[in-house]
Amino acid sequence: MSFFKEFKEFAIRGNVIDLAVAVVIGVAFGKIVSSLVEGIIMPLIGLLLGGVNIATKSVTVGDAVVKWGAFLQTIIDFTIIAFAIFVAIKLVNLLKRQGKEDDKVKHTQEELLLMEIRDLLKDSLKSN
Repeated sequence: MSFFKEFKEFAIRGNVIDLAVAVVIGVAFGKIVSSLVEGIIMPLIGLLLGGVNIATKSVTVGDAVVKWGAFLQTIIDFTIIAFAIFVAIKLVNLLKRQGKEDDKVKHTQEELLLMEIRDLLKDSLKSN
């Protein structure tokens, strides 16, 4: 099999396409969360702390500038994204469990009795 043919089969597999879609959606979601944190959450935190813009806060140590405000903003971004992914996975797992429960057929007493009779008849025919 040629290299390009093998690559084509790999690239058009469903898992690769699903992964590509997930990455694109994840990047877009990350931008939304960053905008939320930068434009709404951090200004509100700054307002609570006396009207300061925390994102621009830094400390100079020698020649190094430690941008602790931007770091704090990134931690908040990460926390929100991690929580959203956690909730999404919990929801998917819940839906999967419900789907499995729906697959289990609940039989009436009459059906259970008929199935038992069927099984007994099968066993008796095997014995003969």
